[in-house]
Amino acid sequence: MAKSPPPDLDATDRRILRTLQRDGRMPLVALAEAVGLSATPCQRRLKRLEEAGVIQGYAARLDAGALGYAITAFVQVALVSHAEDVVERFHKALAQRPEIVAAFTMSGEMDYLLQVVAPDMAAFGEFAMKTLLRMPGVKETRSSFVLEVLKPPGQFPV
Repeated sequence: MAKSPPPDLDATDRRILRTLQRDGRMPLVALAEAVGLSATPCQRRLKRLEEAGVIQGYAARLDAGALGYAITAFVQVALVSHAEDVVERFHKALAQRPEIVAAFTMSGEMDYLLQVVAPDMAAFGEFAMKTLLRMPGVKETRSSFVLEVLKPPGQFPV
């Protein structure tokens, strides 16, 4: 499926995006004021950015540690095969696991990179041994653990 070309973003669109990345709960009137527009044109631009898929949604950023997830791991996964049924079953299994907070298909030695959270090392070990390694098609995994977050996922340069 071909992706549509990115929309033309002017300086005002970019100001809207930068402002919303810092505060996605900002009321429309405050957003309009912050970017130098009145409310109606700002709302039209916001709607256009949403419809174009540039803005995919609004969500709160949560602190994993404050929620009791002391361990964050990045796990590389290689599959035994790239056959369609193997990949599809693996994708379905991934979607069922709440401790996998992000998953990416990768190029290189490994097929996937997963971001996994756990309350402690014992819980991560149990997940890795009893769940991840038993997922359909998993050949091998390699885990790396976050020691310190220097720059959390955040804003795109716009």
